Amino acid sequence: MFPKSRNNRDNKKDNKKDGQGKKFQFVLRKKICRFCVDKEVKIDFKDGKFLQVFVSERGRILPRRFTGNCAKHQRDVTNAIKRARILAIIPFTSAQLPLEI
Repeated sequence: MFPKSRNNRDNKKDNKKDGQGKKFQFVLRKKICRFCVDKEVKIDFKDGKFLQVFVSERGRILPRRFTGNCAKHQRDVTNAIKRARILAIIPFTSAQLPLEI
């Protein structure tokens, strides 16, 4: 009797059922701060190779969610990276020469 609505939202059916639509499920594992576990490891701005672990290939400092550091040690790592950059131990960007120590 009435003409069909031209709006697709009115005619769409909810095709998603419980459990469908998710193709990948990730198991999240709690990351543990390597500095809290091993008290022998010290954060030193003069150790360029060690600090390169916490820097991306483009030269950016990796966040806590990638490195797994706690907040206190992430701050210490960030300060060490910044000091090492100023002293030219590690590069500011990827356009600069690669680190070879």
